[in-house]
Amino acid sequence: MDFTEVMRELERLGTEQNRKVYRRHGMTDPLFGVSFAHMNALEKRIKRDHELAEALWATGNGDARTLAVAIADPGRFTWDKLEAWLGGLRSPLLIDLLMKRVALQTPFARDAMARWTASDDEWIGRAGWTLLGLLATEDPSLPDSLFEERLSVIEASIHRARNRVREGMNNALISIGSRNEPLRGQALSAARRIGKVDVDHGETSCKTPDAMAYIAKIWARKPAAAPAAKPARAAARKPATAEPAKAARSTKAAKPAAPKRA
Repeated sequence: MDFTEVMRELERLGTEQNRKVYRRHGMTDPLFGVSFAHMNALEKRIKRDHELAEALWATGNGDARTLAVAIADPGRFTWDKLEAWLGGLRSPLLIDLLMKRVALQTPFARDAMARWTASDDEWIGRAGWTLLGLLATEDPSLPDSLFEERLSVIEASIHRARNRVREGMNNALISIGSRNEPLRGQALSAARRIGKVDVDHGETSCKTPDAMAYIAKIWARKPAAAPAAKPARAAARKPATAEPAKAARSTKAAKPAAPKRA
C-alpha cells in the first residue's frame, strides 16, 4: 500500500465514537479514530516499510502516527531522529508505543533512558521511565545495579514528580519488581515506603495500580520451578542406575502489557 491508499483506508476505518474515547486518553487532532483491531490488520498487510512510516509520521495525524510506529524500522533511527519523533508528543499512548516498538530496539536505548528520566519535561520524563520499565522486563543482560539505582530515585522523588512522570515511575517500579527475586524484594520494600501514588488520569476510568499488589499478582502468575529429582533407589540385587533429573523450568520476567488505545 502506498501513502495515499493508507491514509484513505485510515479515514474510512475511523469512527466518531473512537475519536471521543482516544481524545479522553490524550490523543489530539487530527485524528480518524481507528480501532486497534483494524490497526493491527493494517500492520500485518504492510509489514515493515520505513519510508511509508516517515511519511505517515509527518502528517501529525494520531492514527497515522500509531501505524507509523508499528511499521517503522528501529535500525533506521538515529539519536536525533528518535528525539525528533518524541519531541512534542503529549499522548501517553503514542509515547508508550514509541518506547516499546522503536526506542527499546535501538542500540542507544539505555542512554536514551538515562537522559530522558533526568528531563524536566513531563512527557519526556514519562518516556524515560516507560523505557526503563521495558528494559527491566525485556533486557536480561543489564546488571541489577542499574535498576537498584533507579529504585532509589523513584523512592526519593515520585511524590514530587509531575503527574505523568509519577505514572511512569510507578509502572517502572512494578516492572523492576517483576525482573527477578532480589529486585522483587527491593521493589516491594520501596513500594511499601512510598505508599499510595496519586495520578490524575483525566476523563478516563483508568486507575493507578498499587505497586505492591501488582508485583504480587505478576509473581503469582509465574510458573513455579519444578522440584528437584529424588535420588534413585537401588533395585534389589541389581546395580542402581540413576535417571537423569528433569530440567527445572526457568522463571522469566513478565512482559509489559501492550499499550491500549482506549
